[in-house]
Amino acid sequence: MRTHLENTGKKLITLVSYMGGASILLGKTLLWLPVPPIKRKPIFGQLYKIGVQSLPIVSLISLFTGMVLALQSAYQMQRLSAEMYIASLVSLSMTRELGPVLTALIVAGRVGAAITAEIGTMKVTEQIDALETLATNPVRYLIVPRFIALVLMLPLLTIYSDMIGIIGGYIIGTYKLHIAHNMYMKMTYEPLVLKDLVTGLLKALTFGIIICTVSCFEGMRTEGGAEGVGKATTLSVVISFIMIIAADCLITALFYFAFR
Repeated sequence: MRTHLENTGKKLITLVSYMGGASILLGKTLLWLPVPPIKRKPIFGQLYKIGVQSLPIVSLISLFTGMVLALQSAYQMQRLSAEMYIASLVSLSMTRELGPVLTALIVAGRVGAAITAEIGTMKVTEQIDALETLATNPVRYLIVPRFIALVLMLPLLTIYSDMIGIIGGYIIGTYKLHIAHNMYMKMTYEPLVLKDLVTGLLKALTFGIIICTVSCFEGMRTEGGAEGVGKATTLSVVISFIMIIAADCLITALFYFAFR
């Protein structure tokens, strides 16, 4: 019994220590964010890596998600002779939930892992110590450009994902289920309200902060050479996934129960 309590206590202390360290890093990032001069070249480089290079995989996954969503819902809707509501189901599901969450998971797996590997490699090869020796703040030099890029690009990628997902549903709805074009477009946009769009964008913004904080924190505390970099990268992706799903649940509950 005592051993069990000790193990539970150690895990709890580790969790609190981790959350505290990540929160401190986020606080330092926010403090350095408005400090001039802001170098544009690193930011544009990160915008390209995070945004432009993620477009192909976001397009592919969002398109097939919209198609599958339309096909799966058609199975039940056809029994009720309510095929016209498939368009509403696809549009609401993509904007409220699937668009921001799927995009965040893609970016966390693709970009978050790369950020952790880059910063982790710099950490174990003592390049970060060299930056401090040269009076360059690592948070300002390494983390702030990535933070700005993720916060800007993830909402934009989410909007793009919503559009592609809706197009995927449109392809199935009009060409496979033979729903009239005008009817499908009307039922796509009519149910959408401002709260649906705001919820999705708020989720994307929160997910961007989570991905940047977790990825950079894991990179900054990497140790143990190449093996340590691999472990930090894996842990970064796993923790990002868990926190994205948890934050999604919290924001959904906040909007659809507290503000309905």
